[in-house]
Amino acid sequence: ELESDRRTVTDTASADLRRIERDLHDGAQARLVALAMGLGLAKEKLPADPETAAKMVDEAHGEVKLALAELRDLARGIHPAILTDRGLGPALSNLAARCTVPTTITTDLPTRPAPAIEGIAYFTVSELLQNISKHSHATHATVDLWRTDDRLLIQITDNGHGGATTEGGTGLSGLTERLDSVDGLLLLDSPTGGPTTITAELPWRERDGSDGSGGSARGAGDRRS
Repeated sequence: ELESDRRTVTDTASADLRRIERDLHDGAQARLVALAMGLGLAKEKLPADPETAAKMVDEAHGEVKLALAELRDLARGIHPAILTDRGLGPALSNLAARCTVPTTITTDLPTRPAPAIEGIAYFTVSELLQNISKHSHATHATVDLWRTDDRLLIQITDNGHGGATTEGGTGLSGLTERLDSVDGLLLLDSPTGGPTTITAELPWRERDGSDGSGGSARGAGDRRS
């Protein structure tokens, strides 16, 4: 079982690195290469045709903005700054604001868990909200987080058509494996016709106070997109 968990963690890390490399190569890197070429052409045209050169520089300015947006999205996908700075409540409210299905977030955590657990909880909710947006046909979803004894619990409910499954190599299957690799658990209740309720359990690990961010994370947010 330990060998299987270790393999899952290793495979997940490798897949994430490949995704980051692909996104950089196909997105921001390609855009920056095109930007460099465009500015080079503008530099050549500047003495003879300053008006055209000015238009090209203006287009390059737009490309810079797009490249910065892509890099911000990529950084958010690796580890969002709001999660590091403010914790799960604000970070999940930010997720809800970007979800295509109106979502209510409620958190009740007396303190912040260890960064690794916090990160897994964030990306678990992120992936489940993406599934709701893509597949559920729901009109509303709720996300609740709380601590009980030595566990962090996450419950996500939507009023979609149900029928979700962890079988057949679905995203939920991969998420189940990820949680299992850290002694977590994913419970699914999704009858045909809905609603769907997914409960994720993670081990609670205390945050090291030396990082300066071990303050209270209690609070309830109600954020709709």
